Amino acid sequence: MVFFCRFILHTWDLFPRKNTRLHCITHKLSKKLFILGIVGVVSVFPSRKLLLQTTRSWDFMGLSQRIERRPEVESDNIIGVIDTGIWPESESFSDEGIGPIPSKWKGECDGGKDFVCNRNIIGARSFSFESRELSARDKDGHGTNVASILAGNQVRDANYYGLAPGIARGGQGCYDIDVLSAFDHAIADGVDIISLSMGYPDGSLELTSDPFAIGSFHAIEKGILTVNAAGNTGPDFSSIQNYAPWILTVAASDIDRKFVDKLLLKNDATLVVSIYVLSS
Repeated sequence: MVFFCRFILHTWDLFPRKNTRLHCITHKLSKKLFILGIVGVVSVFPSRKLLLQTTRSWDFMGLSQRIERRPEVESDNIIGVIDTGIWPESESFSDEGIGPIPSKWKGECDGGKDFVCNRNIIGARSFSFESRELSARDKDGHGTNVASILAGNQVRDANYYGLAPGIARGGQGCYDIDVLSAFDHAIADGVDIISLSMGYPDGSLELTSDPFAIGSFHAIEKGILTVNAAGNTGPDFSSIQNYAPWILTVAASDIDRKFVDKLLLKNDATLVVSIYVLSS
């Protein structure tokens, strides 16, 4: 049987030790006000689906294709990427020239069947309240794309089965309860930075019911910075998501792409049109 997480219950235990907990409620919550009155309950809010966010930031920002690598520095930094997974066989994640796994690492490689870690991908976990078949292998492309920007090697002629060379596909989304579970494990594993490129389809939420704000707050308490994308959904020009003061929110001023299609006119003439309007 597959359970669907309807609500997220955020609690705080003062004794015997300060501790925060997030619980998944799978049934209809008809006594929300009663639950909120219980000692230790911080908030109760609906579990929602998230949107994945990305663009070709690496090329657009004009970053050099030949960046000087410093393995002695890079090898000691652990980045926790919360996303759709990763494709470990990709040449982007080769561990050639990378030093030993940092001794501070407390996690494990639990990526599922045939998932192999190395000195670059040092650990993997999968979280899903919808599926019992857990795998950290990326079936979407978004997570692999994001991870390669953060800690990948330069690989020439990247493509997806010969299609869309250089572009990773994506857009399926995921649920916030799974993201919160990933936050908990990333903090416990001892990462230095947590990276997210997700948001809600209709803008940000109140901080007390925003899983990004809650998860990143507990991370910053442990000295772990969360970096998140500002979002692509508005609602207005120059508006952002993920603006909690303890999150490093990263935005782009514009993009250099046009999404075009062919419009067939009545006289059989073909007109190439843009299906995405860039702001002036």
